[in-house]
Amino acid sequence: MALERSMGLGTLTFYGTGTILGAGIFVVVGEVVGEAGVLAPIAYLLAGLVAFTTALSFAEMGARVPDSGGPMEYAAKGFGREWLSGATGWMLIVANLVSAATIVTGFVSYLDTFIEVPGWMAKLGLVVAITGVSIAGMKQSAWFMTVTTLIGMATLLFVLWVTKDSLIAAPGKIVSADGLGTGAATGIFAGAFLAIYSFIGFGDMGQTAEEVKDVKKTLPRAMITSLIIVFAFYIAISLALVGSDDIEGIADARAPLVEAVTQEGWPKLPVAIASLFVIVNGALAQIVAASRMMMDMARDDRSVMPKQMERVSDRTNTPIRATVVSGAVVLALALFFPLETLASGTSLAILLVFVVVNAALWRLKRKSQPEDVPDMWLAVPILGTAFCALAVVGQVALWVLGIGGGGGH
Repeated sequence: MALERSMGLGTLTFYGTGTILGAGIFVVVGEVVGEAGVLAPIAYLLAGLVAFTTALSFAEMGARVPDSGGPMEYAAKGFGREWLSGATGWMLIVANLVSAATIVTGFVSYLDTFIEVPGWMAKLGLVVAITGVSIAGMKQSAWFMTVTTLIGMATLLFVLWVTKDSLIAAPGKIVSADGLGTGAATGIFAGAFLAIYSFIGFGDMGQTAEEVKDVKKTLPRAMITSLIIVFAFYIAISLALVGSDDIEGIADARAPLVEAVTQEGWPKLPVAIASLFVIVNGALAQIVAASRMMMDMARDDRSVMPKQMERVSDRTNTPIRATVVSGAVVLALALFFPLETLASGTSLAILLVFVVVNAALWRLKRKSQPEDVPDMWLAVPILGTAFCALAVVGQVALWVLGIGGGGGH
């Protein structure tokens, strides 16, 4: 049974925007501020540079190889190495599942700001709900994410309006910050590595390729549009937070945007409730992406994925078994690992995937350039490969030095 092509440009753009925003701006932004302090916007700029070059590579690769296997198939096409293709698939599954667990953990943090529910119960309820939506169908998942993304964008605009004084004050605070000494530079890089997590959703869009109408045109346009929208929000929100008179309070808060609004004298409940909708987006998209990757690997006779994972339901047009397995793993991770460890682990796995995708496009462009796909400059995959490889080396160095990726709040 084949997947159904049900998403157009508008739906896919909202799907991508909701996927990328998710916990990146509502949860992990506090961790980034904790690492980089007043220089957090610079950390987001660096992360955005890594993300944008890679997103351009994904946009062309998604059109060249419109397959639900996404990066795994890109690696196969670019290198022709079965072991590299399989390793890329497994790394992406790990990244998707760990990312979903990060988002589930962040969801509970926001929920705790206005209602006390045992953490395990909230995580169980959320994972069961989003797994159910994922099983119901791609069209249903995409429309759910369109509505919740609109709620989230309205919430972010409200937060920016409430914190407008801090937003105006932020550039002055950044300029007057102590110079970029070793400590400040280390904080920026540690924050940037966490911030990369905030952008990774554009890669998940590639795994919807078999469910997109006119995929060679729609997928690249939706990827770039989504990333531009999200980047603008990340920079604006990070500026508003670091312009606050109590940056430490925001960095230590379990729900940083709720804390920012509360500091301005506004009630926390509306923002907390609205935030929950968008946080759910990210977890849903990660489970969808992981299940599609499992399905694609199971269809490939070269893969060690159990063949049962390839089955697509005649009723829902979704891979139900792969989705249920994805949800179960997400729940286990969310129950036993802290937020920052999960976000940091996701970033490392996805950066390794990004290196492979950029390098694959580099190789393909040197061989040929199809006329019916976007033609990115050759410098794009070269810079993407270099930026992502440097980010991997930098994070490993930070871990060796015992900086960043700690225990979270």
